[in-house]
Amino acid sequence: MGIDEDSLEYHRQDPPGKLEINTTKPTNTQRDLSLAYSPGVAAPCLEIADDADKAYSYTAKGNLVGVVSNGSAVLGLGDIGAQASKPVMEGKGVLFKRFADIDVFDIELDQTDPDDLIRSVKAMEPTFGGVNLEDIKAPECFEIEERLREEMSIPVFHDDQHGTAIISGAALINAADVVGKDLADLDIVFSGAGASAIATARFYVSLGAKTENITMCDSTGIITKQRADDGEVNEFKREFARDRQEGTLSDALADADVFVGLSVGGIVSQEMVRSMADDPIIFAMANPDPEITYEDAKDARDDTVIMATGRSDYPNQVNNVLGFPFIFRGALDVRATEINEAMKVAAAEALAELARQDVPDAVVKAYGDQPLQFGPEYIIPKPLDPRVLFEVAPAVARAAEDSGAARKELDMERYVERLEARLGKSREMMRVVLNKAKSDPKRVVLAEGEDEKMIRAAAQVIEQGIAHPILLGERETIESRADELGLEFDSELDIVDPDETDLECYAERLHELRKRKGVTRREASELIEDGNYLASVMVEMGDADAMLTGLMHHYPSALRPPLQVIGTAPDADYAAGVYLLTFKNNVVFCADATVNQDPDEAVLAEVTKQTAKLARRFNVSPRAALLSYSDFGSVDNTGTRKPRSAARQLRSDPEVDFPVDGEMQADTAVVEEMLNGTYSFSELDEPANVLVFPNLEAGNIGYKLLQRLGGADAIGPMLVGMDKPVHVLQRGDEVKDIVNLTGVAVVDAQEREKGN
Repeated sequence: MGIDEDSLEYHRQDPPGKLEINTTKPTNTQRDLSLAYSPGVAAPCLEIADDADKAYSYTAKGNLVGVVSNGSAVLGLGDIGAQASKPVMEGKGVLFKRFADIDVFDIELDQTDPDDLIRSVKAMEPTFGGVNLEDIKAPECFEIEERLREEMSIPVFHDDQHGTAIISGAALINAADVVGKDLADLDIVFSGAGASAIATARFYVSLGAKTENITMCDSTGIITKQRADDGEVNEFKREFARDRQEGTLSDALADADVFVGLSVGGIVSQEMVRSMADDPIIFAMANPDPEITYEDAKDARDDTVIMATGRSDYPNQVNNVLGFPFIFRGALDVRATEINEAMKVAAAEALAELARQDVPDAVVKAYGDQPLQFGPEYIIPKPLDPRVLFEVAPAVARAAEDSGAARKELDMERYVERLEARLGKSREMMRVVLNKAKSDPKRVVLAEGEDEKMIRAAAQVIEQGIAHPILLGERETIESRADELGLEFDSELDIVDPDETDLECYAERLHELRKRKGVTRREASELIEDGNYLASVMVEMGDADAMLTGLMHHYPSALRPPLQVIGTAPDADYAAGVYLLTFKNNVVFCADATVNQDPDEAVLAEVTKQTAKLARRFNVSPRAALLSYSDFGSVDNTGTRKPRSAARQLRSDPEVDFPVDGEMQADTAVVEEMLNGTYSFSELDEPANVLVFPNLEAGNIGYKLLQRLGGADAIGPMLVGMDKPVHVLQRGDEVKDIVNLTGVAVVDAQEREKGN
């Protein structure tokens, strides 16, 4: 099927459309319903009647945006009317929810008279925290937005005007930087003079461009003062009328620094591109076909051509989804009265700055593993980059506060944490650990320091203040790769290069530790050249506080050196691998998933205690269940006796200060009705959050099923039971995994320093 047939089927599937309403409070009992509606609902109604601002406390108003259109200018479709525009407005709601967790009612109004539409939207102010105007034709859209902004006390934003302006403005900031030109000196030519073009030109002036350096062309040609005086252009175009001779777009482009296309496809030739100034900036944003194709623009000349389009199959896509969800998120969260120019500039500057940062592996993979590094082919972030939320929204919120548009002040550090939590429970959990790590950073040695991911992780760890990373490897290779990646370090990168470091003391210590295990002095000197052995000895001797390895090794071979050199903790005879799995409203720790193949009851008990300690580092109070295929003796054999006996040992251990029970089936452990109903005698009065599997096979299968079919995010594996903080990555882990485990290692070191 073609795209049209696919889209029709996509929208037709039951339930039709793309949006639905879900309840956010329990509705399971008669009491729940009496609180949700009559008679309980009277109480919040009366509170709001006394104080209208309490609507933000007792209703969804503060997270609800109205997407309003009359369907008079739907992108690529024109004036199709209000009813036909509904799929587009629903789609807009999907983007609000997907990218910024904002709820939407789409409102399609069968009104073409601006006064009627203004009255209708204004009457809906009690419903919404903000209004996004969409697909309303020019020039009426200017009047509609301006009057609604003046007459309403909530943010009103016409995305067709300002979205492209903000995103392309961010691209312009970075493009000018790449080619070494100043915004105030840029000679800018626009093709198109509609709502988007006029708003974009105005916004470029807010960023630092000069009005007198902007030439705007409509279908007739250059908009000149003569044409304005003759009444040929409307009042909005007149703002950019130039005192120059009339001419065509081709005439305007001669010696221009920037072309901004918001018109129709195929109207710019290679010859026109060749007539532009050195290192031209070309934003050909007509959809679906740009004013000139990416290939033609690049092939037109030999110098640097920075090209942006509205298409996802070319670099530098100018996509409005980078703007409106996050702008509204920041505006709603400070209860802004408007979205003003300062807030829009802040959004553009935040996007521009984000494009200069290292790009997460997940984003690179989402775009086909194409290189994404600041430069001519990457001047604006990708729409699927999750960092946009907690970079742009705080910038907008801060600008609202500084400009007087905010009615509520935020603690920005805590605000970023709340935004991260909107992206998933795993980010919320990791933020707890990373904040602890930042309070007292430790030295973490990265054994595979020459690997690109390790270098990128080290840069992020330093930037975030999580740890003091030490990279093991050849200095020249590490520094060269850091330079290729465009990574800048505030201070000299801490590198331990075996070729320039005296390793004798480490070899001597390794020999001392392993001489009765068959390792000769000569063999110790050879082994210490291995990064895993060197990192292990550095940690054992106190020259580093923790270590990470495993990115380029099989798990058992990566774990062997630290086990041989560092060993397990005094209160532990075994190490174990634990995964933290995060669901929408729940977290569970799964052990053991990486180390012990067939643990006996003593090992199961020890793994449970070590995992409970780990849970507390995440501020989670542990409740442990030892799992099996039977419940509390319903089957009696060697396999079921192991977890049963381990649970008994733990309950009699005076050091165990958390609830633990078993053996029990997995659903018994996590379903509250089963625990408090069928098995009300259980030591667990709430579902377990520490799940201890009976063997490695079950643990590995279990966590992977939960992750893949249950939709959980996984953090780990985290190694517990070691005498010093050691963590072994999985081969293929991403940079964020390395950063996260570095944070876990630092908190581990902090706890040991305190004697916990």
